[in-house]
Amino acid sequence: MGQGKEISVDTQRTITRLCIECGLLLLQHGAESMLVEELAVRTGKALGAEQVDCAISANAIVLTTIINGHCMTSTRKVVDRGINMHVVTEVQHVVILAEHGHLDYKGVQKKFAHIKPLRYPRWIMVLMVALSCACFCKLNKGGWDGACVTFVASGCAMYVRQVLTARHMNPLINFCFTAFSATLVAGLMLKLPLFTATSGIAMAASVLLLVPGFPLINAVADMFKGHVNTGLARWVMASLLTLATCIGIFMAITLAGLRDWI
Repeated sequence: MGQGKEISVDTQRTITRLCIECGLLLLQHGAESMLVEELAVRTGKALGAEQVDCAISANAIVLTTIINGHCMTSTRKVVDRGINMHVVTEVQHVVILAEHGHLDYKGVQKKFAHIKPLRYPRWIMVLMVALSCACFCKLNKGGWDGACVTFVASGCAMYVRQVLTARHMNPLINFCFTAFSATLVAGLMLKLPLFTATSGIAMAASVLLLVPGFPLINAVADMFKGHVNTGLARWVMASLLTLATCIGIFMAITLAGLRDWI
């Protein structure tokens, strides 16, 4: 791509759309705000823009490019697509290729169109989440019996979460029902004669898949790097997800008369 004098208004419009699409892909799949802004600006500069300005909010992104003194602005709404670092990595790769001159705006457009989130099979996700929660229970002196309880309960909870997610259920309702399922299964298993001596840590470990660690990390990173509004929005959302999880746990303990956590 040449300098600004070689870029038409139509080409600038395409470049602006590609810049905001870059930021949109990153925001939708869990990237922190500073990375979104940096890559959107780098995309525009690599494709010939003289200046690129980007403003990010909790649910929208506004981007402006300036070429030959001509200003063009685009706004897009951000819809959460779930955390997926594969998309973030692919976008970074495309931007690097554009910066090194291996892609023009048409190449970038084609690459962005072919970026698809990497999805693992359901059974692998259920198995890995169940194993990780079970390992946490064992490491925290829950014993092998507690690890077995956690494995079953967290596996069932992960399956419920996947089913609700596939039906585009509200994340707060999703977390509430998933926590309810995990606590209920673990609590009922602890009532069985085989697990009467099992530590209650198994119930706590079974809901670890609902800890919103990534949103909380991004929230703190955003606030430290100057994106306070976005950071606060992410912090509030992570807190609401935690509250929904607590409500689900309380409902299961209350309705089923389960023993308290130890």
